[in-house]
Amino acid sequence: MQENKNRSVTVIIPIYNEYEGIPFLVDSLNEFFALHSYLNPEVIFVNDGSRDNSVQRLGEMNHISYKAKVISFSRNFGSHAALRAGIAHASGELICFNYADLQDPLELVVDMKRLMDGGNDIIWAHRESTKVSWGEKMFSKSYAYLMKKFAFKNFPEKGFDIVMFNRKVAAEVNKNVEANSSIFLQILGMGFRQASISYKKRERKTGVSKWTLSKKIKLFIDSFVAFSYAPIRFVTIVGIIFFIVGMVWTAYIVVRKVFFQDLAAGWPALMSILMIGFGITNISLGIIAEYLWRTLDASRKRQVFIIDDVKELNKP
Repeated sequence: MQENKNRSVTVIIPIYNEYEGIPFLVDSLNEFFALHSYLNPEVIFVNDGSRDNSVQRLGEMNHISYKAKVISFSRNFGSHAALRAGIAHASGELICFNYADLQDPLELVVDMKRLMDGGNDIIWAHRESTKVSWGEKMFSKSYAYLMKKFAFKNFPEKGFDIVMFNRKVAAEVNKNVEANSSIFLQILGMGFRQASISYKKRERKTGVSKWTLSKKIKLFIDSFVAFSYAPIRFVTIVGIIFFIVGMVWTAYIVVRKVFFQDLAAGWPALMSILMIGFGITNISLGIIAEYLWRTLDASRKRQVFIIDDVKELNKP
């Protein structure tokens, strides 16, 4: 069944210290939506605790071909919290994400909407290729492989950066605003009818990437602790393996001692066993502690984000 092709679109763009790139961003949005006014576009900029004058500069720019508003957080809560806040304030029938550097082309909005009009609820966009370091490429491949293996069987092999979805999906996201979680994986795990497209990522025009190593590590931990039992299962399996190895090793020592009397006592072997044992124990306790901390954090029901101000920008 074909969907209504005149549905309005909301684009959510997190902003964090993007002062230098704001003119390029706004000019690109004006040019693009002037050519695609049938989208009845709305752009929500979410200021994620910027320490520069990004919001002031957004207010000084002319947002001509689209409705615009800026949501400002009380402090930095992270890009996923910014996307969640944008969803909560979106008025469009279709909602999608993009980013201030526009490495993900705005033309994706049209391409993804075309697939949405075919009856889909969610459309994923994944990059075909990009110029990244060997380390970043290995991290992305490893992350995608592990997520597909232990969390979501339908996780795209090349991952995803951009998503578009309808109000039905947005309602489910708003119903359960998760802390220390990935909004992309939450949407992926909902089911619904999904499709995907690929695109070529562009070179960054201004600024530097905010996707730091610490944020990658946090995403990795959040993804597995929030959406997979694999870490706990890993602890159990390692414990069983070490118990079996310990029993076999003990039997071997007893046999050698009783029948051959040729085992020389020495602290190196003892230290090796202790270091391995304590290392595994600490890793296991760390994984269990992650789950306990997140359970405590969820029980407190603290806000995932705090909005300081919502401002309508000049309308077309």
